[in-house]
Formats: sequence, C-alpha cells, structure tokens
Amino acid sequence: MDLHRKIWQWVMLLFISMIWGTSFILMKKGLRSFEPWHVASLRIFFAWIMFLPVALTRLRRVKRHHWPWLALTGIIGNFIPANLFTLAQMHIDSSLAGILNSLTPLFALLTGLLFFRTHVLLINVVGLLLGLAGAAGLIYRPGTDLWNEANLYGLFVVMATILYGLNVNLLKYKFADLDGLTLSSTLFLFIGPLALLTLLFSGLPAAFAAGGIVWNDLGYIFLLSLFSSVLAVTLFNILLKYISPLFASSVTYLIPVFAILWGVLDGERLSLDQVLWIFVIFTGVYLVNKEKLVRI
Repeated sequence: MDLHRKIWQWVMLLFISMIWGTSFILMKKGLRSFEPWHVASLRIFFAWIMFLPVALTRLRRVKRHHWPWLALTGIIGNFIPANLFTLAQMHIDSSLAGILNSLTPLFALLTGLLFFRTHVLLINVVGLLLGLAGAAGLIYRPGTDLWNEANLYGLFVVMATILYGLNVNLLKYKFADLDGLTLSSTLFLFIGPLALLTLLFSGLPAAFAAGGIVWNDLGYIFLLSLFSSVLAVTLFNILLKYISPLFASSVTYLIPVFAILWGVLDGERLSLDQVLWIFVIFTGVYLVNKEKLVRI
C-alpha cells in the first residue's frame, strides 16, 4: 500500500472518529426529553428517511445473496446497539461508556478469528492492547466509582461492542462486491420500518405533549442521525473496503481523543497525562495497522 493511500485512510478514520466522538453528548441531549427507545428509534427513522431516495436508486446493485446479510447487519450493527447505548446512557456516566466502547476492536479480533478465519500479526495484538489501555487511561479519573450497582448497565455497552465487533467483520467479508453507499443505504431498508413500529407503539406523543425543550432535543437527535448514522456510517463502510476490520474498529480508541478535544475547544484544559495517553492511543492504532512481520 503506497503512502498516499495510507494518508487518506488515516484522514478518513480521524474524521469518522470526530463525528462519532459527538454522539454521546447528542444522545445525552436527546434523553432529556425522550425515552431511550425513542432516541434510538428516532435516530434510525431519520436515517432511513434520508437514505431512502439513495437506496431506491441503487436496489439494482443488490444481489439476492446480499439481502439476508443486509438484514442481519442492519439489526446487529445498528438497531440493537442503538437501543443498548441509549439504555446504558440513562444509568452510567460517559467515562464508563467510553472505556467499554473501546472493547470493540477486541471483539472484532475475536469474532474475526472465530468465524472468518482472519489472520492477525502479533504487533497488531500489541497495538490493540495499547489502544485499549490508552483509551481507559484517557477517560478514567482517580476517585471515580466505575463499578457501582448502577453501572451494571454498562453490560449493555459490552453487548453492543460484541455486536459491533461481529458486524464489522460481516461488512468486510460479506459485501466485497457492494460499494459503501449502496451498503449503508439499503441496510436501513430493514431497520427503518422496525424503528417506525417502535415509535408508533411506545408512547412517543406523550413526550411531545410535555413541551419544554422537546423540539430542541428532537433537533439534537436529528443531528445524531445525520452525522453519526448517515455520514459516518457511509464513510466507515467506504473505508472498510480498503482496510482491515481490526484497524477500522480502532476508531473507538480515537473517539475519546476527540471528546477531550471538543472539551478543550469549550474552554477545558488539556493536561500532560491526557497528552501522554493520546500518544499511547495513536501508537496503538498505528501498530494495529501494521501489515508486516510474522503472523500468529
């Protein structure tokens, strides 16, 4: 792989990380006025509506063997995790959510080895562990009680990362002949109606009847859908055509970095230890992307 290709792949990975780095705060805003399943279903419903014109023009590119896998990836890679994350966000703090979300590359590695017979280098595993340590170090603060009873809801995040790890391998190995935009738009054809049914039978009108900041919070959910579910998902599926599932899933190590940087732009201070942990993360992600040395 030449240097030019590597540069654009890194730039796109960083850009996707920046977008997904805002998703937690947008979910938090939406949860002020809506129930967790409302936030998840509105996010998917908006994405479905935005993707629909594109999906209808690209249906001819989808072959019969794609459809079962599209349904599966839509459900385990988007619908279920969206609900799991919003449920967790009602009970756990963002620090724990960020640390647990960083388990995604680990599960991408494990599911790849178990179900797809992927090969990995020892240096990639070292990078994975470095990235996980860096993400945990960047987020964790002394004195924070990460494992109280309420934080058992963090298991929802763990379940989501298991599904993400499996999903990134499915996207890589089951849709090699489908371009990223077609893949992203058509998988929402399956989960959009599920989201609509959830909204119709989950008491959504009551949330709007409460008034207050409900319309503002609906706007935050729309932004969550537009950027995290439409733009970032499409870019991720395009990028995945050129890189390994393990490297692609390392985006979760970079998300806390951008969360910190957003805080700096908002007036927060960047400490020396945070700079060091960020360096550890980037070192880990770099090693995850190494393509040479002896395989294990």
